[in-house]
Amino acid sequence: MQDLFAKKYDCAAGCPVEATLDLIDGKWKAIILYHLLKGTLRFNELRRRLSRITQRMLTRQLRELEEVGLVSRTIFAEVPPRVEYTLTPHGQSLEPVIRALWVWGDAHLAQRTQGFTNPGVVKDVEPQHRPVVAVRAAR
Repeated sequence: MQDLFAKKYDCAAGCPVEATLDLIDGKWKAIILYHLLKGTLRFNELRRRLSRITQRMLTRQLRELEEVGLVSRTIFAEVPPRVEYTLTPHGQSLEPVIRALWVWGDAHLAQRTQGFTNPGVVKDVEPQHRPVVAVRAAR
């Protein structure tokens, strides 16, 4: 993984989105963060919740999340060793983002099961801003 603290952004209009996605990109990171929102988990607990992830990939994703300061790893000197993962305060600050992804995904999946086939459009969502249209009265 590239050093995300050293990466330079051009700060165009999408710069904050790019910076956020750099932290949580990929198939597993956002899902790992979602599960850690519920509290501290051990490695095997995470692995059970993410049944399709390999041990190697889970280790890699957790290390990357730890490297950027979103996840904290605690090792207990026991036999066998116990390792726990928890969100840092910086990781917890992503809660609204992760929850928004969950809400949107839930609505999207519900629409798909109802036969709605265009994945790029979410039905029944009002736009934030409607264009102002001047209408002349008919004479």
